[in-house]
Amino acid sequence: MAKQPEQKKAPVSFQYDAIIIGTGPGGEGTAMNLSKNNKKVAVIERQETVGGGCVHWGTIPSKALRHSVSRYIEYKANPLFNIGERPSRLTFPDILRHASSVISKQSNLRSSFYDRNRIHMFQGDASFVDKHTVEVKRLDGSTERITAKTIVIATGSRPYRPPEVDFSHSRIYESDTILGLEHDPQRVLIYGAGVIGCEYASIFKGLGAKVDLVNTRDRLLAFMDAEISDALSYHFWNSGIVIRHNEEFDRVETRDDCVVMHLKSGKRVKADCILFANGRTGNTDTLNLEAIGLKADGRGQIKVNETYQTEVENVYAVGDVIGYPSLASAAFDQGRIAADAIACGNCDDKLIIDIPAGIYTIPEMSSVGKTEQELTAAKVPYEVGRAQFKHLARAQIAGTEVGSLKILFHTETKEVLGVHCFGERASEIVHIGQAIMEQKNGGNNIDYFVNTTFNYPTMAEAYRVAALNGLNRLFK
Repeated sequence: MAKQPEQKKAPVSFQYDAIIIGTGPGGEGTAMNLSKNNKKVAVIERQETVGGGCVHWGTIPSKALRHSVSRYIEYKANPLFNIGERPSRLTFPDILRHASSVISKQSNLRSSFYDRNRIHMFQGDASFVDKHTVEVKRLDGSTERITAKTIVIATGSRPYRPPEVDFSHSRIYESDTILGLEHDPQRVLIYGAGVIGCEYASIFKGLGAKVDLVNTRDRLLAFMDAEISDALSYHFWNSGIVIRHNEEFDRVETRDDCVVMHLKSGKRVKADCILFANGRTGNTDTLNLEAIGLKADGRGQIKVNETYQTEVENVYAVGDVIGYPSLASAAFDQGRIAADAIACGNCDDKLIIDIPAGIYTIPEMSSVGKTEQELTAAKVPYEVGRAQFKHLARAQIAGTEVGSLKILFHTETKEVLGVHCFGERASEIVHIGQAIMEQKNGGNNIDYFVNTTFNYPTMAEAYRVAALNGLNRLFK
């Protein structure tokens, strides 16, 4: 009997080339780049408007609040506006109104991106049915299933809530719910002195509140260059913020008129409200990852490779949900790189090694590259160039004389190894150094800052001052 020819399997048909779960920076970066590559894309967002935690609870609101408070501090300190009547006092609800307008503008703008690129939007909670199928549960309870060749998880993260703390109490907040604060606390306790904790310590102190900052470690922001983090510590101390290092909470006592935190050291701290800012958790618990054989770690984070592919071949993950570096700026690039890998099958792009860190305290902190501690430990011969803001004409004009710029460079090759800045506009200033550090074939050289003419007066001039200061230290 003749052997029958094998039947060719019909190609599997999907509704979309890709489904993106989440519209934060990572989801947006993925969706836009896939659309530009002529892929049919659907996006699922659980909230009524796009933008994710970045736009609605995290990056944008906190930075808008910080900007308002910073301008308020400048206004009070400026003698031009302080002749006669004492300036009116701002409250947290006052500055929240400004933040709300910025959130609305950002969300509307980003919504237009999806419309312009013909990306289909589904509103509701997403969960996996299988590795190609996602179920969307709408607010009215109805469900819909959609399919795609590739699925990208970009669900972001949320503040970690210790289970023993009653977050339903009206005086206990985390970094999402603090945006609903309606009263004007005179004393604020912030538990956790990471980036978010330090930023909100600046905000509340700038509004005139007494602030206790409880740090579970022995120094503030230990991942930063020690001199820069020490500068922030001193500035906090000088402004009246009480920093309590190496402390952990034992329990929180709630009363009608206050809250009391009992620390394991035996201390008690009383405040009008508590802000918990001690870590974040990936938003993966409702995705039904078990249906595709994927598992998140104890903090809800998913493991990926260099192109952001998970252990399931057609499923990718980007943004906070994969952990480090947990930055909005990096999430955009992660999404772009993942989209290239999905669209092209291979991807030579990689996330840059020297990712800048911007910490929006008052004043700001920012850095890129190696710290002095890292270079010393690696036995790299380096020298330091410094510029104090108080010596810059632009800083004197603007009244922003607190701060400095520090450049670390190799003593033999003059290659710039790290840039660290403390002071107003630090997050902008650091990018000049970053641009030089990324140059190839000898272009990364501290002499650039000496041989280039900067506008005068500007804050950018700090690079020329710091370069000259460092080069003057070299000898043969």
